[in-house]
Amino acid sequence: MGRIEILCSYLDYCDSFADVGCDHGYCTQYALKSGKCKSAIIADVSAKCLAKAEKLLSDYIRSGVCRSVCCDGLADIPEQTGQVLIAGMGGEEIIKILSQGFIPHKFVLQPMKNVPKLRQFLLEHGCKITADDIFRDDKFYFVIKGERDGGASSYSQSQLFFGRDSLNNPVLKEYAQAELDKRQRHLLSCTDELARKKIIEEINLLTEVLK
Repeated sequence: MGRIEILCSYLDYCDSFADVGCDHGYCTQYALKSGKCKSAIIADVSAKCLAKAEKLLSDYIRSGVCRSVCCDGLADIPEQTGQVLIAGMGGEEIIKILSQGFIPHKFVLQPMKNVPKLRQFLLEHGCKITADDIFRDDKFYFVIKGERDGGASSYSQSQLFFGRDSLNNPVLKEYAQAELDKRQRHLLSCTDELARKKIIEEINLLTEVLK
């Protein structure tokens, strides 16, 4: 399976679904076609990107099953939406969207960077993380699935850095080796003491995963 199929496999069946930052609209197409949702909203801050998704999903839009909104983050997404997908952007950007909008009742998030910060944000806001894994489709991707309410568990440093379920996934070792190589190269040229300390801490974590 490719990235879209793997990502969408984390979606629950729901009545209403929103794809925030939908880009080309492939995830919404998958969700509607597979019956994962009964209705969908595609949203993007870029009218140009939204137009691509509107073209792909034109039949669904004409039939009233899908509607399109050009908005920043969750601005025009109803809070009662059953499930929200936010994929393909940085962890800090996702935090900004959730902070300025709301934490959805159910969510699937696929951050491209700053993933530990996003995990920490969700845990601090009482979210229940039901899946926190890694997969590979050319690149490595982390995916976090959860619910707004019911969170009680804390994360260890390794779980926060890599993801609770990722630690039992063989793909993580591939990721850890690639990241270890990058950080070791970076350490050779880094002269800032604080930055070096952070890199060394990350190298130690990565080394533990590879044992």
